[in-house]
Amino acid sequence: MASYTITGLKRWSCQNKELPPVPQVKALHIYDFDNTLFMSPLPNPKLWTGPTVGHLQTQESFANGGWWHDHHILEATGEGLEKEEPRAWEGWWNEQIVNLVELSMQQKDALTVLLTGRGEHNFADLVKRIVASKKLQFDMVCLKPRVGPNNQRFPSTMLFKKALLEDIVYTYKDAEEIRVYEDRPKHTKGFREYFEQLNKSLLLPTAPIPRKPITAEVIQVAEGAANLDPVVETAEVQRMINSHNASLGAGNTFSNSPRLQIKRTVYFTGYLISPADTAKLVTLINLPSGMPQSEVKFLANNILITPRPCPKSILDKVGGIGNKVIWQITGTAVYENKIWAARVAPMHSNTTFYSENPVPIVVLALRKGARPIDAKNIQNWQPVSAERQFIFETVVGEKVQLRVEQEVEGEGEWESLFANKSNRRRHPQEDDENARSQNLPPTGPQHGRVGADENRRPHSNSNNNYRGGTQNRGRGNGGGRHAPYNGRGGRGNNRGSGGGGRGRGRGSGYGGYKSLDDITDSPKYGQGGAYQNQNLQPSYDDSPSQGFGTQGEGYNAVFPPIGGTGYGNGNNRANAGAGVLPHGF
Repeated sequence: MASYTITGLKRWSCQNKELPPVPQVKALHIYDFDNTLFMSPLPNPKLWTGPTVGHLQTQESFANGGWWHDHHILEATGEGLEKEEPRAWEGWWNEQIVNLVELSMQQKDALTVLLTGRGEHNFADLVKRIVASKKLQFDMVCLKPRVGPNNQRFPSTMLFKKALLEDIVYTYKDAEEIRVYEDRPKHTKGFREYFEQLNKSLLLPTAPIPRKPITAEVIQVAEGAANLDPVVETAEVQRMINSHNASLGAGNTFSNSPRLQIKRTVYFTGYLISPADTAKLVTLINLPSGMPQSEVKFLANNILITPRPCPKSILDKVGGIGNKVIWQITGTAVYENKIWAARVAPMHSNTTFYSENPVPIVVLALRKGARPIDAKNIQNWQPVSAERQFIFETVVGEKVQLRVEQEVEGEGEWESLFANKSNRRRHPQEDDENARSQNLPPTGPQHGRVGADENRRPHSNSNNNYRGGTQNRGRGNGGGRHAPYNGRGGRGNNRGSGGGGRGRGRGSGYGGYKSLDDITDSPKYGQGGAYQNQNLQPSYDDSPSQGFGTQGEGYNAVFPPIGGTGYGNGNNRANAGAGVLPHGF
């Protein structure tokens, strides 16, 4: 029969603390750390494409283990370790669970355990510092060891936790109840099944020790999801990539893995509208009587320039990213009772603009199943009264998400914008150049001026009429639907709901949260990833799909830059945070 002693049990804990005697303990209280007690940051699903959210959390994707195995990510929580530790990471705790831990601390007959699947080697000191800053005391602080006390190897977090829980239950054989606080439904289910089997085994003659079955309660905790500041998060992922790339060819198991790189996915380029003006524009919508608002998706957030990355030639013509243009409502229309739109025109007659729609329009709202691109079919525009001829300002910007993919030697910036190379196509303007050489009519709508025929092809020398140039390409403090991020921001200001980034039974697909042991398949590199079908219509929305189907939330904003030089050309080898970070982030 195996021997279970307090001395043996202490070997699981990474803190040197005496455990209470066996007869004293009647209750076992087990607390998970990540997103149960502490709101550990998750990959931001607005910042990264869905496949990349999963890729970042897959241990096999990176030589250094990725998101959940890199202590720098946890250290970057809030405003960073140096600033957060003195104020005990205020705002980053699940205070209800904190209160329960404090009650456990006061309960004399309870053994209180902090249990996490994070690696002991990388995280023991950091987790203990975080917990100590909150003045929380545990009898045991247990992180996943490389090798267990009895030379066990744990291929998964769940196996590690079960082995430890078994040791605790068998050692404290007089304990009558055990409570486990866990936020992941998969682990909650696993623990419940485990304790059911454990109690059955205790009734058998072959039970490891003579003890009564234990009353087990596994409490499902609502996840406390949080995100890093986008600038910090991008820099930390770039640092992970730099570390991964530097380790390749060094004789380790990742020597045959590809070099990785951060790339951008641009869903559309447009004149982006501020939230305040969006709220004003949606008042132009008149829904049919009896139509529930749940059937309608309200947009009113941009005037389309191109439903794809915008070529430099066109971007220069519209003044570059960050250029501001003032517009006025000139008419409204409803298309097939499923698309509500407003026709607009620049306030100033000398304003040069571009839109791939026949006329510049704002898609105000869509009924379920409708596509924004169908707004181009609207023919009958109704004039608006003087008080509804709203005037509003826009900023040229892009709806962008980042993705992590294999670094491709010689790949240019334009090519890197597309996850699926087979669908990389020339811009219609480039097709028009070929059409001219063959005396064919041009394809696609053309740029124009107020008062001009907006479908008329300009003179070949009309480029001289356009303002802006390469000096306007910079994505400094220009626009975007959201304000640019300056520094790390205040505590809590950059934390989000997680919006599907973690998944866990919520149907989040690619964006599902990958725990420390949820990944079994090796990563597949190459051109796969978000935006697989470049022919899909762009999402003009910043919020979750709510049944409308989008290609990712994305930011209509100035993006945080990436450390390193040679972005987009296969030479991204600089240290994280070094040098001038490329535009577009």
